[in-house]
Amino acid sequence: MTIQNISVLGGGAWGTALALTCARAGRSVTLWEHEPGNAEQLASKRESKFLPGVRLDDGIKVTRDLDATVRADAILLVVPAQVMRSVCTALATGLSAPTPLIACAKGIEHGSHKFMTEIVAECAPKAIPAILSGPSFAADVARGLPTAVTLAAADATVAGELAQAIASAGFRPYHSTDVRGVEIGGATKNVLAIASGIVTGRGLGASASAALTTRGFAELVRFGKAYGGKPETMTGLSGLGDLILTCSSPQSRNFSFGVALGKGEKPDGAAHGKLAEGAFTAPVLLEMAAEKDIEMPIAAAVAAILAGQLSVDKAIESLLTRPIKSEE
Repeated sequence: MTIQNISVLGGGAWGTALALTCARAGRSVTLWEHEPGNAEQLASKRESKFLPGVRLDDGIKVTRDLDATVRADAILLVVPAQVMRSVCTALATGLSAPTPLIACAKGIEHGSHKFMTEIVAECAPKAIPAILSGPSFAADVARGLPTAVTLAAADATVAGELAQAIASAGFRPYHSTDVRGVEIGGATKNVLAIASGIVTGRGLGASASAALTTRGFAELVRFGKAYGGKPETMTGLSGLGDLILTCSSPQSRNFSFGVALGKGEKPDGAAHGKLAEGAFTAPVLLEMAAEKDIEMPIAAAVAAILAGQLSVDKAIESLLTRPIKSEE
């Protein structure tokens, strides 16, 4: 497989960062942006309004024409999880050959309970589904700071070739065939990051934060095993690695959202206009956990807070008063 031309769909912070990464890897890059104002700024000022201060490489072509992206050797889908289906459906009509579609969103679709690669496979039958996830902040990646992630596809050769195609001096993708495990890590950690932010926002201390992250990881592992993820993936970059990053830094939108909740803000205002995928994933995660009788008390507390069923203080009390049990 020759991968020289890469399209990146989504001109937000993460899409812009990945477009820059692909350009640094020596690829020809087309960046598609749906929102007119941001597309204009990307084209004229060479800067995304979602990533101010980072200049877009002059060689990156900016377009609002989805048809201009389908002739690429690989396509990165850097759109929110809940719009992945509509973008894939629109894209699929123009695909004439098996093309890797790499989902870069960390979430689960409402209603269907489908992961991102399942949506790709369903909506674009000619595509080769893949997933990119791991501990990474757009601002760090855009500036070329050292970052390692996981890129998974069902075929090991395809995964390796895709990882090689987007690798650069500061961006190291490890490849895997555990597609489901990588997706589970990315989706689940967003919900747990909200919980970690709540602990910080409430001023409960570093000890509580460490306990929350550790017990949250136990929930991630239980969910991952039940839905087919490999243990080594759960303890790898896209599982534990991503959890550590997003549970400890205000750069994480999910963590910052949780901090705002912990300080008493209401869910509808706590996001401050920024997308916190964990808020959309939490209720779906709980539905899927219930289907397989998986115990996830931290994720359940987050979902209850977001649904207005519990106050932050009551949610914390419910976790602290759970029966004493063995650590498992």
